[in-house]
Amino acid sequence: MFSNYSALRAPAALSRKVLLQRTPSSLPLTTRSTIKGTPGPLSGEKRPKVSVWSQLELGDAWRMGTVPRPGSSGCPFSSLRARALDICEDPRLFVDGISSHDLHQGQVGNCWFVAACSSLASRESLWQKVIPDWKEQEWDPEKPNAYAGIFHFHFWRFGEWVDVVIDDRLPTVNNQLIYCHSSSRNEFWCALVEKAYAKLAGCYQALDGGNTADALVDFTGGVSEPIDLTEGDFASDETKRNQLFERMLKVHSRGGLISASIKAVTAADMEARLACGLVKGHAYAVTDVRKVRLGHGLLAFFKSEKLDMIRLRNPWGEREWNGPWSDTSEEWQKVSKSEREKMGVTVQDDGEFWMTFEDVCRYFTDIIKCRLINTSYLSIHKTWEEARLHGAWTLHEDPRQNRSGGCINHKDTFFQNPQYIFDVKKPEDEVLICIQQRPKRSTRREGKGENLAIGFDIYKVEENRQYRMHSLQHKAASSIYINSRSVFLRTDQPEGRYVIIPTTFEPGYTGEFLLRVFTDVPSNCRELRLDEPPHTCWSSLCGYPQLVTQVHVLGAAGLKDSPAGDPCPHPHPISHSLSLGANSYVIIKCEGDKVRSAVQKGTSTPEYNVKGIFYRKKLSQPITVQVWNHRVLKDEFLGQVHLKADPDNLQALHTLHLRDRNSRQPSDLPGTVAVHILSSTSLMAV
Repeated sequence: MFSNYSALRAPAALSRKVLLQRTPSSLPLTTRSTIKGTPGPLSGEKRPKVSVWSQLELGDAWRMGTVPRPGSSGCPFSSLRARALDICEDPRLFVDGISSHDLHQGQVGNCWFVAACSSLASRESLWQKVIPDWKEQEWDPEKPNAYAGIFHFHFWRFGEWVDVVIDDRLPTVNNQLIYCHSSSRNEFWCALVEKAYAKLAGCYQALDGGNTADALVDFTGGVSEPIDLTEGDFASDETKRNQLFERMLKVHSRGGLISASIKAVTAADMEARLACGLVKGHAYAVTDVRKVRLGHGLLAFFKSEKLDMIRLRNPWGEREWNGPWSDTSEEWQKVSKSEREKMGVTVQDDGEFWMTFEDVCRYFTDIIKCRLINTSYLSIHKTWEEARLHGAWTLHEDPRQNRSGGCINHKDTFFQNPQYIFDVKKPEDEVLICIQQRPKRSTRREGKGENLAIGFDIYKVEENRQYRMHSLQHKAASSIYINSRSVFLRTDQPEGRYVIIPTTFEPGYTGEFLLRVFTDVPSNCRELRLDEPPHTCWSSLCGYPQLVTQVHVLGAAGLKDSPAGDPCPHPHPISHSLSLGANSYVIIKCEGDKVRSAVQKGTSTPEYNVKGIFYRKKLSQPITVQVWNHRVLKDEFLGQVHLKADPDNLQALHTLHLRDRNSRQPSDLPGTVAVHILSSTSLMAV
């Protein structure tokens, strides 16, 4: 819900004494975040090098009267929080527009946040979401009475856009901003966005060390995908590197945000500068991705030689890459002047530089892509269907109600976790899955909130499953387990039904989460809440299931071929004069319920790999498995088998001959079908 900002901003609000909760100033640092930064170096005008946290503690102390008030003869600091009008005479939200060059990191180790802001500044459609009504929020020197000293910003948190309202009091020392600041002394958008984000997190110190992916998602509502360049061996694998560059180019061209960093293995590595000019444990914003045309004049167009390149920016506003294609590198002579102008190449130590993508993969260890998932049907680009569900890991003494079972290592409790079912309705579909735990707000007393180690597994289940899983099935995919705010997985899966089980790594931990599933067509994603069919008022009349049976049809062999010249829907590419394999599918029937497989084209030995689960009331009635040949005018019956599925039968795998539908004296037909059967009187056995 957005705050009633207009009412707060009106002068009448001042007379009503509508107060704004200011950001708490400090708390103990207890973070294990991805980028653990240090304050940025001094650049431009000299800024006081001070112990920020001790100052802010002094700020609380003078309010309690235990130390001299700032500005008095006994206090060494001229101010702790100053309003923008006190810092300069002509404050502005923006000076000459907004640019990634505006930002400079202050004395908080939040390069991850400043790098995300740099990326945000390059996307007008995105920063206007974060800074809404910016023209109305801008200082108007012609209407000084309209200025109430408050601003509001929007951040995407846990599935919704949150409105954060702040005042214009900013932390200063000797009347200079000590945190994120702009190149122009009278430009304040970045300092105000940082304060609003600090308020959302709990305090400024909550920003000291963090994850760029979190900030990118908070700015966009997108989905972040981390890529480990070292583990993926992108530096030496040219094919994988080219594929990754194309994906990054697509993300960038469609308005997404990207960042890069170099892992710091030890504390000594943190913020260590390498010989090439790059800094370890430090987040860089990717501000451009493009194929650069080499050559001059007409030769450049006819030769068509292009180089994959990335432009990055150090949030410190200085200290750049000094290798090939750095600002003063002789490699730029290979590029025409017009091409350099299009690329915005500058020769100055402003923190922004170009690198070939091969060098990026060689020197950087991690890339984070924040994809803006397009769900608009009016777009010319690929449109995704999104399912968004809120869930929670909760503790309960009753195992059937407990929802905090830990990962698969804890087999006794794993299936007690929340479970979500979805369908892939195409022969094969790309599926994007993201789970995000609710951010833990920092407090002065309790310290910085720690993320739980979370992840999820995906299982391919029966086509007609409606109740929770109780035993292991085929694992289709799984995410990593990590103590980050969100975990993402991109996977290609064949048609069928799947169950997602999001978990904490260890059992017994509680917390809320948001599950987002993106598919090409609607997936009908929903939570499985019931363990078995419910007892209803009709159960006494119609009966209640006494047996559960899982039927897994693996495949068939020796099926009757389609005759030569058969007008099948997918003609054979070689010849119609030859006999063709069947275009077969299988149907599993039980007490009015049925499951159908996909058509297996042009083979007499198809692999169906289709499962059905049936809760049976009429135990004497067999389960029927039928095989059909798909044809244009009318499908052809190829045979069937009947399964008793007795729970006392210990033989699980059966290979059975197909028979016709004659109820009295069925005769054998060409072909056999392989079936795996599991039955139990316990409805929670499968």
